[in-house]
Amino acid sequence: MTADKNTSFLLRLPAKMKELLENRAKAENQSLNGYLNSVLEAELNTKNQTETLEQRQFMGQKIPASKIDLKNGLVEIAGIYYRYLIEGNQPAEKRDYIVLEVTGNIVTLRPLV
Repeated sequence: MTADKNTSFLLRLPAKMKELLENRAKAENQSLNGYLNSVLEAELNTKNQTETLEQRQFMGQKIPASKIDLKNGLVEIAGIYYRYLIEGNQPAEKRDYIVLEVTGNIVTLRPLV
């Protein structure tokens, strides 16, 4: 989204939902605010977005374990580094994956068996 003046508002959530969101944010090394912003932005952007180059080129591609940087949470695809999520919020392991989804600079991966 374009750079915009930030604003704030009160959001009431069940305590359990807040805890789940905090855990997901922590798993992605983000603050809760940053995580919610990225989730909302991704959701808003996917509504009217056409398929990107990354979606056309990377969907279904096999990613070898050597391209996964566990320490920094990055994956190299076609010479470009992307943040990644593992399907089902599983912990990342040094193994081969397949690209399920690409949203902006975040790639969702599924472990290959």
